[in-house]
Amino acid sequence: MDVKEINATTLAYIGDAVMSLWVRELLIEQGWQKPKILQQKSVAWVSARAQAKIVIALLEEQFFTDEERAVIMRGRNAKCESHAKNADIMEYRMATGLEAVIGYLYLKQEAVRLEALWAEIQRIGERK
Repeated sequence: MDVKEINATTLAYIGDAVMSLWVRELLIEQGWQKPKILQQKSVAWVSARAQAKIVIALLEEQFFTDEERAVIMRGRNAKCESHAKNADIMEYRMATGLEAVIGYLYLKQEAVRLEALWAEIQRIGERK
């Protein structure tokens, strides 16, 4: 499978799953156990608004490689038939870009880069 040939919305689909798993693991590691609280806290990380803030901060910090930035832009510019309930279209598109790059790195099996990205996401997410 050539990951570069996978469309951006498909990359975002798998990236969303990876990000959700990361966040769920983090919350459980922090000691949260009640499903209602887990759900509420996870939304603070995986909502389109939160993800948009994270990816914009990382772009401003020039965290991403040129290749990763190109994937983010593909995700941001992808035509989506749906949109987030609690975010504007630009936030939704930026969030799709973040999910796309996560999916891209995951499918390329770039474990070290994924770990670095997750560490940065946590750093930014903790201060928002």
